Amino acid sequence: MPIFEHDGIALHYERSGNGPTLLLIAGMMSDSASWAPLIPLLEPHFNIIRPDNRTTGQTTPWDAPASVTHFANDCAALLTHLNVGSAHVMGHSLGGMIGMRLACTAPERVKTLTLAASAPLRLERNVLLFKTLLAIRQSNAAPEMWLHALFPWLFGPSLFETPGMVEQTVALSLAYPHAQSAEAMGHQIAALDGYTPDATTDLRCPAQALLAADDLLLPVELARATLGDLPAVLIEAAGHSIHWDAPDAVAANLLRFTKLHEEAKP
Repeated sequence: MPIFEHDGIALHYERSGNGPTLLLIAGMMSDSASWAPLIPLLEPHFNIIRPDNRTTGQTTPWDAPASVTHFANDCAALLTHLNVGSAHVMGHSLGGMIGMRLACTAPERVKTLTLAASAPLRLERNVLLFKTLLAIRQSNAAPEMWLHALFPWLFGPSLFETPGMVEQTVALSLAYPHAQSAEAMGHQIAALDGYTPDATTDLRCPAQALLAADDLLLPVELARATLGDLPAVLIEAAGHSIHWDAPDAVAANLLRFTKLHEEAKP
């Protein structure tokens, strides 16, 4: 199990594939395993690095100091540890915010940045939603109830229109051995609550956004209003978990974008 001891934490990460380095940064309540639908599509093209952010997965301790800056610094330190000078970066949701912070504070580490269902935007509504989900989870409700409340915000309509798919997804979530605890979830929500967005004008690397047409957590028009001149690709038939609802489209756009900028090198 690859572990990187750094800044008082044991950072778990996964590494696979061949090609230019791609750093995948997971979003809220997610870890390195959350990229599963994309891995077989990307491994033939990239050397993929997937960390478990503080508070998630197999990274310990769960209650280490946590903020978007901590998460970004962990990514930079992991690249150094692995002797990677710079990498293409894709972050989902909170992971996109972390990717932006990394690109702004350590621009030499980021070749390109792809924001997947992400923008430099902190919505008070979403913070309240996550706090409410945590309260449901910490109550005497059945353990699947908070997931039933979360999934309409997370996935596009197709999940709910396929018989048995919601129950199957709930069962897989509850069975995952490295699922984030309620306490760690609260710690991560506090990190999001303290987030101050970076400006896209501060980015010094090529960047793009992949937005989901059915995203309830990050509505397309709100995202576009904060992206400025950053190119944004609209992915149809996808909710906030854009890489689960439309993995082929996400992989194709990432490959096109990174290849374009690999070929543009002097």
